[in-house]
Amino acid sequence: MAKKHPRSTEIRQFILREVAEGTEDIPAITAEKFDLKLPAVNFHLRQLRAENVLEASGNTSGRTYSLKTLNEWRKTYQSGPPVAEDVAWNETRPNLGTLPENVLSIWNGGFTEMFNNAIEHSEGTRIIVHVRTTAINSEVMILDDGIGIFRKIQRALNLADPRHAILELSKGKFTTDPEHHSGEGIFFTSRMFDSFSILSGGLFFSHKIRGNWDWLLQQETQNSGTGVWMQIANDSTRTPKEVYEQFAGPDNNYNFEKTIVPVRLAQYKDLLVSRSQAKRVLAGLEKFKIVSFNFEGVESVGQAFADEIFRVFAAAHPGIEVNYTHANAYVRGMIHRAQQSAADTNTSANLLANGT
Repeated sequence: MAKKHPRSTEIRQFILREVAEGTEDIPAITAEKFDLKLPAVNFHLRQLRAENVLEASGNTSGRTYSLKTLNEWRKTYQSGPPVAEDVAWNETRPNLGTLPENVLSIWNGGFTEMFNNAIEHSEGTRIIVHVRTTAINSEVMILDDGIGIFRKIQRALNLADPRHAILELSKGKFTTDPEHHSGEGIFFTSRMFDSFSILSGGLFFSHKIRGNWDWLLQQETQNSGTGVWMQIANDSTRTPKEVYEQFAGPDNNYNFEKTIVPVRLAQYKDLLVSRSQAKRVLAGLEKFKIVSFNFEGVESVGQAFADEIFRVFAAAHPGIEVNYTHANAYVRGMIHRAQQSAADTNTSANLLANGT
């Protein structure tokens, strides 16, 4: 068998990655990326199909591509007593195939953390593990038939809406069992994988590394239990160490001292205008030393909302660094207004203190 040219390998890996991301019109973007004619791209597509790693459907003009499943495995674990998470991991591990140590380390930590959550918090009777591997990535789904993670948090905190629970999870350091858990498991697991999703009670929360964004969807169908889905590229170079470092404080001591708050998770159908909405966003953030508010997907905020975060909260917690990212011009204007108001207040206070 002839050895593939390095450029051919690069082209085919690009195709597989774009298919994994759900990119449309694969031939056109590949041709543009590598300055190829379409017949040359189609040659690579045919070879990937011949190697049994790529599938195609539809006619030539509207053809779509998907990754071929190379291995699939599924097992149901019953409660009473439930199997330990390390035992379940040892049974699951061989089905992920040959992976580099850093990826295996991420799978080990993420799988055991999520399986343990299902054991200790779901209040269910069974846990299902589903593994699927392709030439480009591996994915695992862990499902339970319990109360549902968002409803459980809603009940524990007496929240008016289960969607508020997703906002709490996205901050980190939240747990319904502080005696036995740090509340960091879901936060860090969601950031170890390329894609991480939770489906429960008709609510779907997802975090994707590519673009570093979170979103929340609501479905009409109210499913029971909780489904956690994790996916990572087989050749990912990410390590748990570098993920922990991203959220460490200024002392680089690996303590969880920095968080990023996806503000869009708080807006639902309502505009973010009130102090009560801001206080919901701020709940629990006094546990951190650095808080960054991500305004991606937020078109506008009200004066009271911005003032509560960037003047009132910031003034009440001078030891916490408060910053923001991805704000549009309007949101930036409201934030600057609140910060200027804080600066004016400090100037007035200093003048009074100096007897001026």
